[in-house]
Amino acid sequence: MLRLRSPIRVGARPVWGLISAALIIILASGGCLGVRDTGRACFTSDLPHFQHVATKMEYPDVAGCEDEVVGANQAPLSLREEKPPEVWNLSLEEALREALSHSDVLRDMGGSVLRAPAATRTIYDPALREADPRFGVEAALAAFDAEASTNLFFENNDRALNNVILGGGTRLLQQDLGTWQTQIRKRAATGTLFALRNNTVFDANNRPGNLFPSAWDTNIEAEIRQPLLRGAGVNVNRIMGPDAVAGVPRGVLVARLNTDVAIADFEIALRDLVSDIEDSYWDLYFSYRDLDAKIAARDASLETWRWVQSQKNRPEGVAWKELQAREQYYRFQEQVQNALSGKLLDVSRGRVGNLGTSFRPTGGVQMAERRLRMLMGIPSSDGRMIRPSDEPIPAPVTFDWDDIAQQAIERRPELRRQKWLVKRQELELLASRNQLLPTLDLVGTYRWRGFGQDLLGGGSAPFADAWDNLATGDFQEWQMGSQLSVPIGYRQAHSAVRYAELAVARERAVLNEQQRQVMHELSNAWAEVYRSFDVAKTAADRRWAAQEQVKAADVAFRANSAPLEVVLDAQTRLSLADSNHYQAWVEYRLALKNMHLAKGSLLDYDQVYLAEGPWPRQAYCDAVRRDAQRGPELPSPCCRTWLGVSQGEYPQQSAPAQLTAPAMHAEPVVAEPIKAASTPEAPGSTSSAPGKSPERLPTPAR
Repeated sequence: MLRLRSPIRVGARPVWGLISAALIIILASGGCLGVRDTGRACFTSDLPHFQHVATKMEYPDVAGCEDEVVGANQAPLSLREEKPPEVWNLSLEEALREALSHSDVLRDMGGSVLRAPAATRTIYDPALREADPRFGVEAALAAFDAEASTNLFFENNDRALNNVILGGGTRLLQQDLGTWQTQIRKRAATGTLFALRNNTVFDANNRPGNLFPSAWDTNIEAEIRQPLLRGAGVNVNRIMGPDAVAGVPRGVLVARLNTDVAIADFEIALRDLVSDIEDSYWDLYFSYRDLDAKIAARDASLETWRWVQSQKNRPEGVAWKELQAREQYYRFQEQVQNALSGKLLDVSRGRVGNLGTSFRPTGGVQMAERRLRMLMGIPSSDGRMIRPSDEPIPAPVTFDWDDIAQQAIERRPELRRQKWLVKRQELELLASRNQLLPTLDLVGTYRWRGFGQDLLGGGSAPFADAWDNLATGDFQEWQMGSQLSVPIGYRQAHSAVRYAELAVARERAVLNEQQRQVMHELSNAWAEVYRSFDVAKTAADRRWAAQEQVKAADVAFRANSAPLEVVLDAQTRLSLADSNHYQAWVEYRLALKNMHLAKGSLLDYDQVYLAEGPWPRQAYCDAVRRDAQRGPELPSPCCRTWLGVSQGEYPQQSAPAQLTAPAMHAEPVVAEPIKAASTPEAPGSTSSAPGKSPERLPTPAR
């Protein structure tokens, strides 16, 4: 008969009842407690708590720079300024230096820092990649660090044995046992594992054949384990890392290549920032020039309007001519206002198939100025108005095609980044092939033993002191052998090799296509340089012709040999020609920038260089000054770092012309509307119709 007895007894009673009760409680506590079932889901009776309290919007308590950011920004400039602001004459070199000194975050024209902050490039990205505790360089090197460990355990054994021999002469063994192990392990770059350890065991038991009631057994052993096939060699361990898994490289070479890729990504983001700053700088320059052209056209139309009014006594229909001249004036006044303030339109954007940007002006001084301030990282308004002090280069610049093509292949950071990726995949392929080998390790161990009644200080009797007995070297052991492990089929290893081969083929194909794309962008940039310069010269001739046309039309109109439409059309053409003239020279200047952008030399051209090192002293001083209570150990979160900009001179332009300073107060002064069946007096005229006063025309703001 088979009987089941309770393994646990309390006194003489089984505890199955207690266990059953505990199981019932556990099962009852699972699922929805305190709920009502509606047939579809469990709803707690405290649902309003989760609706109104648990889902309440919370705001994190994070120390930021809100007061500094908000306090540094004044109300932006607009058309309703009562007086012109202070002018800040700014060169392109100063704009770049100012921008890079406030570029912890590498900004772009699209404001991706709000839409995708995780994808935004910062100056911390390369350091973050290298300091990654999972895949960084130091994390990979940590696998080769020496490791010290110790284990100390005590136990008391009280057991009955069925065999007296196994109990050492007794069937009721009572034992106090202590084990202590201390070791240092070190993995070499070749894959060799070195270990030095000490094992000490204390044993006190009631075996009748013991020499001592309690004794110490200690030994010191050195072990060497050398892989012969899989995991053997410096290259494999530096690529895959020790104890690597197929397809998952964790070596220091791969970690360093990842850091190089992060540096290339950072350089690309910095280059794009410099390019955007140049685009915005010359956009602001053109906005000033465009405003000048429109102001000149407005003033000329105002003079024409006044002259037409002065000829009101002529029998020809002066009234409709005066209305036509007036409409021309207000049309130009509207253009002046838009040219000063600007509208939210598309800005300069990349051309299809080309790295650089096609010039598309924002159409307003204030709008372009705020955009430049945003890229520079300074307040959007501080009571000053930025005015570019540099001029486009009016001289032709030529490039040698063979030279710039070679430079583009060698210097473009996108190609350098892709080459690092190709190199990484090649290294992974080399290491993956090593995983096809079986694991064969050669193991050697040498051991010195000591035995004694005491561990230390036991006296001079034989086996009285375990450490003293160890020092005599009477008991020495060694062991040598090998371990072999062969996975049947190598399914994972073959998959890793195939994956690595496909990855190498893909990255090489991408590299070839990138080189073709670079050549395409370089060809566009090459053609754009010569097109923009030739068009700029033509635009200058067109501007001169438009100026002469206005003079001739005005003389003919005043001599009553040409209609008013000829003068108004000539003034419109001059305004367009004047604006197009400066736009053409800005396009030529940006074409030169895009050429350096396409061949990978834009940072050198703008004298911007990358350097690794600690934060500048000025950044530390600013942090302490802004938040002194944090101390030098915890710098302020508002602390800014900067990228060095060389102090060299920006390329000089020949005979730079000074931009005129248009008045920021461009609010139109509206003239009184012309009433039906009335003819306004000419400006300054002393005669007027009975009972009517001469109409006053607006005076243009300068």
